Amino acid sequence: MTATVQTPAGLLTQALSGDPGRPLITFYDDGTGERVELSVATFANWVAKTSNLLQGDLGAQPGDRLALLLPAHWQSAVWLLAAFSTGVVAVPGGDPAGADLVVTGPDTLEAARACRGERMALALRPLGGRFPQAPVGFADYAVEVPSQGDRFAPYAPLGPDAPALELPGEGVLSGADVVARAGAQAAALGLTRGSRLLSGLSYDDWPGLAAGLLAPLAADASVVLCRHLDRLPEERLAQRKDAERVTHVA
Repeated sequence: MTATVQTPAGLLTQALSGDPGRPLITFYDDGTGERVELSVATFANWVAKTSNLLQGDLGAQPGDRLALLLPAHWQSAVWLLAAFSTGVVAVPGGDPAGADLVVTGPDTLEAARACRGERMALALRPLGGRFPQAPVGFADYAVEVPSQGDRFAPYAPLGPDAPALELPGEGVLSGADVVARAGAQAAALGLTRGSRLLSGLSYDDWPGLAAGLLAPLAADASVVLCRHLDRLPEERLAQRKDAERVTHVA
């Protein structure tokens, strides 16, 4: 990470300027057998589309609070960076009743109904599939995102001091705070360019967010992000580490 990067969105821009074809997220769901690999470029395209959806169709404004009721998942990572790109404050596991918008997976739909603002639901099905029928009161992300533009520009420039991430028990971090902590976490984990970090942590707190996306992004590394990792037998976990050339484990 260079000293010139001051915002989380800038970390992604920096990664694109390097080797955009390298893997950034390799996602496994050991409940469904899904495996998805996203290069930096593919991930950035999803972030751009989701940012356009968030800023345009959902009318989100900088400083709005977005409750993210999502597990560790490649689409959750996309939403996190989309929030950072639009100036929306991401609140992982946040109370929907106190949020301006909510994004939820299929297991937290009832809790998400407490949000009085825009509600988006993710089916979290393999290959980003849609719900068979959209939940009442929610827009289906898989239906809404494909038509969005592949390039994104915020309505107003986002400075490093703007609020970016609200964590349980820690308050609100600015974009500069997130970048600094991501770099420090990358160093603490021993990540360097080309490292492959395997993480089965949730996205509800800083350790999970850092290991599952932000620290690898800051270090020009990549993450093998695993959902339902507890369902994977030890021998198959060892095989995965070998197959994915894992160098570090969170």
